[in-house]
Amino acid sequence: MLFSRVVASALSVFSIVLGVTASHPGFEVVEIHSPDESARARFISVGAALTNFWVKDKYGKFRDIIIGFDNLTEYTTPEAATLYFGPVVGRYANRIRNGTFTIPISKDASGPGEKFQVPENTNNGTATLHGGFNGYNSRQWSVVTKSPHSVTFSLVDPDGEQGFPGEVLTAVTYTLKSKSTWQISMHAWATKKTPIMLSGHHFWNFEAYQETQDLVGHIVQFDSSRIVATDPLLIPTGEFLDVEGTPLDFRQAKSIGASIPDTAEAQFCGAGCVGFDNCWVYDNNDGRKPIFSVWSVNSGIKLDVTTNQAALQIYTCNGVAPGLARKKDQGGPDAFYEDHSCMVIEQESLIDSINNPEFGVDDIFGPERPYDWEVN
Repeated sequence: MLFSRVVASALSVFSIVLGVTASHPGFEVVEIHSPDESARARFISVGAALTNFWVKDKYGKFRDIIIGFDNLTEYTTPEAATLYFGPVVGRYANRIRNGTFTIPISKDASGPGEKFQVPENTNNGTATLHGGFNGYNSRQWSVVTKSPHSVTFSLVDPDGEQGFPGEVLTAVTYTLKSKSTWQISMHAWATKKTPIMLSGHHFWNFEAYQETQDLVGHIVQFDSSRIVATDPLLIPTGEFLDVEGTPLDFRQAKSIGASIPDTAEAQFCGAGCVGFDNCWVYDNNDGRKPIFSVWSVNSGIKLDVTTNQAALQIYTCNGVAPGLARKKDQGGPDAFYEDHSCMVIEQESLIDSINNPEFGVDDIFGPERPYDWEVN
């Protein structure tokens, strides 16, 4: 999609009040389907979030493989905002050490550039997560265009909002194509130099909890020989960790659920944590062929990902939401989402690159450099 066309479409709706549906006051619900009816998806304007994704299993039956709420109004609660069920996360996804950065970037915001402070909403107020207390996940997005197979949402993030410099216009387009192909395009344009890193924060269980209640039947494979090394609070140290000989090595296909107990000793996902919550750097990703795959041996549902992003964050629902009832067609409401029963797959850049110039990554965007994120 051309930048100019997205900008023109988005600008045309800036003065329009968000649409309201009769059954869901305060936000809009959009459903799309693939031309061959192989997949269906539902989105809401809060966070431009995915709430349901139905795809056929090996028996030809549809399953909703996204965890979340049956009652869509629950996505609008303050509690839901901290769960990040299905939205776009930004203006800067993942973590920012101490909620500070400089432009130009410098190590841990210690350089001579202009220094910025944004809200520290995680790690007991020592870091910023997914854009702060009022991140893109909790904002009302506008529906720009919609058709049976596609929908585009837009958001204007004001200059100075939560301390970030520059006004940022973001547009995300979700399109379902034949053969259960889901295309996601995110573009952003800033009026000043500013950090931007977006991602989709979707919680998956490729069995929809029908065969098992864990991830043991989920097989993962992707080409990455290193992760971004982090401290006990999951803040990058500026170094990389080789995955060879560790549970973090998924270069050969293996069960991600069966690998979780092996993480206990090293606590790769932070102090006292068992599971995965790590950022892998892709090896040799050309953006033209699938770089990441996950599938269920029980349902036969497989996800292959092609992306222009440099890294991948996987979170295995460690401490996801104790006591949260599952969707009805996932065994709820008398059964609950539990630790290590789902996974988030975030295509993104290297986390906290804006405080780690040694990564060699430029995640500062501005008037002369728009942001572009693509996933199929």
